[in-house]
Amino acid sequence: MTTLPNECYYIIFNNFRRYHKSLFSCALVNRQWCRVIIPILWSESEHHFHDEKLIRTLLLMLNAEEQTLLIPFKISIPSNPNPLFEYSSYIISVTNGLHDGIRNWVPPYERYEFGYETENAIKCSLIAMFLRTGKNLKYLNIDNTICNQIIFENLYKNTTITSIELCNISSDSKPKAIGVLTNVLCENSTLTSLDLRRNQLGFEEMKTLVEGFYKNTTLNSLDLCNNRIGEEKH
Repeated sequence: MTTLPNECYYIIFNNFRRYHKSLFSCALVNRQWCRVIIPILWSESEHHFHDEKLIRTLLLMLNAEEQTLLIPFKISIPSNPNPLFEYSSYIISVTNGLHDGIRNWVPPYERYEFGYETENAIKCSLIAMFLRTGKNLKYLNIDNTICNQIIFENLYKNTTITSIELCNISSDSKPKAIGVLTNVLCENSTLTSLDLRRNQLGFEEMKTLVEGFYKNTTLNSLDLCNNRIGEEKH
C-alpha cells in the first residue's frame, strides 16, 4: 500500500481541525498521523488555556532560566516525563484565557500565602517560554509582565508575532511598560497590529510611544480607544 506524503495528510486532517476528539483519536492510529495531527491540535490551544491540565503540560517545557522565576514562590514543577513534542512551538495565539488556566492550576493555599504574585510569576514564566519556543506565534495578549527582563529580551528578538494586545497596565508599571513597548516598536519588523485599549494612557505615555511609531515601518492597525490622550499637563 502506497503511503501518502505528510503534506497530503496535513490537508486532509486540517479540514477536521474543529473536531478535536476525532483528530485526537486519529493521532493514536500511528506515529506518522500523530506527527501531522499534534501541530493542528495545538495550533488552537488558546481555546483550552482555562484547562489546568494544559497548564501542567506547558510548565514541563520551561527551561532553567524560566523556572528561576518560580523559585521565590516555592512553586513545584510537575514531575511528569518530558513531553514527546515541543507543543508550545505550534501555538498561534496566547490570549487572556491563560490567566484563568493559571488560576485553576495554582493550589488555593499558595494563592493565600503569596496572593496574586504566584499567578503573575507563572504567567511570566509561560509567556517567556512562548516567546522562546513559539515558531508559529502570531498573537500575544500581555499585561504588566512585559516589564519582566526575560520577557522583554525574548519579545525584542521575536520575529513571528504580528499582533500584540497590551492590556490592564497598572499605574506604577505604566512608564516601564510603555518604554519596553517603544523599544520593541523601534526594532520589530513583523508587528502589524497593536491594541492599547483601556490602559488610560496620557500625554507622557503617548509622547514616548510616538518615537516607536515613527521608527516602525510595518504597523498598519492601532487601537487607542478609552485612553486619556490630551494636552500636556503643566
